[in-house]
Amino acid sequence: MTDPVQISFHEPDLDAIATTPGQIAVILGPDGSMDRLARRVNRLTRGALVRLSESEGWEKMAIGSTKTLAFPQGVAAESVIVLKLEKRSDALVARKAGAALAKAMDGTALLICAGAHPRAHELAYGLALRSYSFDAYRTAEDDVSPTRKVSVMVSRPEVVSAKTTDQAAAVEGVFFARDLVSEPANVLTTSDFAARLAAMQELGLEVEILEEEELEKLGMRTLLAVGEGSESPSKVVVMRWNGGGDEAPLALVGKGVVFDTGGISIKPAGGMEEMTMDMGGAAVVSGVMRTIALRKAKANVVGLVGLVENMPDGRAQRPGDVVKSMKGDTVEVINTDAEGRLVLADVLWYAQERFNPSGVIDLATLTGAIIIALGHENAGVFSNDDDFAKTLLKAAEAEGEGAWRMPMGPAYDRKLKSRIADIANVGGRDGGSITAAQFLQRFIKDGTPWAHIDIAGVAYVKGETDFSPKGATGWGVRALDRLIADAYEPSEG
Repeated sequence: MTDPVQISFHEPDLDAIATTPGQIAVILGPDGSMDRLARRVNRLTRGALVRLSESEGWEKMAIGSTKTLAFPQGVAAESVIVLKLEKRSDALVARKAGAALAKAMDGTALLICAGAHPRAHELAYGLALRSYSFDAYRTAEDDVSPTRKVSVMVSRPEVVSAKTTDQAAAVEGVFFARDLVSEPANVLTTSDFAARLAAMQELGLEVEILEEEELEKLGMRTLLAVGEGSESPSKVVVMRWNGGGDEAPLALVGKGVVFDTGGISIKPAGGMEEMTMDMGGAAVVSGVMRTIALRKAKANVVGLVGLVENMPDGRAQRPGDVVKSMKGDTVEVINTDAEGRLVLADVLWYAQERFNPSGVIDLATLTGAIIIALGHENAGVFSNDDDFAKTLLKAAEAEGEGAWRMPMGPAYDRKLKSRIADIANVGGRDGGSITAAQFLQRFIKDGTPWAHIDIAGVAYVKGETDFSPKGATGWGVRALDRLIADAYEPSEG
């Protein structure tokens, strides 16, 4: 687990500002207003902050953005980062401002003069989320990002620090998901993935690993068929968190294809190296389970991930094969590159049979079609329950994680008709993400609230986002943690 940033909170010390090395950050209101800490920095720098706030450039700066003053006179710091932020900014704006501070940092030490700003904890949260880096395989010292040490001068530091406890758990969950997605497939095999999840038992999670022999007995043939061409054994890992008494659990199900060549229907070579991210759904589920265990959530949640590798081999499944699911439905495999839905079909059915959950959410980097539809700004949400979908979308919006509900309907089922089996695993190019969701819905029991989230466009991106550098984003950890906190835990008071 990476530890790219360490954040501490302490009482304001006006005298220490002048002698603090590294960088200093101050907050100015859009009108240039300053608190006593900013006024001290302004006096030390001989009015530099006033000159900035009265400049034409200041007016053009967006709320939540920064301006860096290099080598200012009067302070030991190499630069002063000026953050433009309203005192009454909402939580999401403050987090984005914190992320902007993280991007403005060019060293390893930062003193944030937050004073009595009511969103100081949100600033720290955003800064922490944006400070991620994955350097596990860099050997040159200059290429390895050192741990950043951030000190926050804030009124009532013990109160502010307490507000960051659950946020720190979420950051660790997000980073855990990002680490999993970033790992190469020769390291993160199905066995290694399962071992990393088993290690979370030390956090209080109950972790059970189902091996191939047991999966065979359970009838999970659609899942097992995907991994037949790989030397890595297929597995299902079950993680349970029991913090909510006798309540039926919320079930989270993740697609964990640790590498996907497409199987016999092999993918084009260009970009195939990025298919290490095809276990992004399992990574998010794992990150959520880590988060709720760390913050001791008062809810019952079970996380299940199907871990397989989709490779071409003499034993690999072929187009035209027919496999039988745990539910009992037969599936004609038209395209072996549509393997994620085969994995999810069995795990979804197993989750319902064993746990009788109050609701089911599955996550998967499932289709390229969702990227065509929504780009890299929103995940696609499909659901059989309007209220369930609204609750999920509300949580995603609150955390600034883009999500958009997509249509479903019986008419799309016609595209999945098979010539010889109960259902085909693909339905053609048009409406590809929708027919994939329709396939999964077949394995959801009547009356069970269900949402499928296609995260193919948001799990791994080639450009930076508000809260992550380019690469793995951990999309969904914060949204699902918020969903659990808001909808599955008792409200305080």
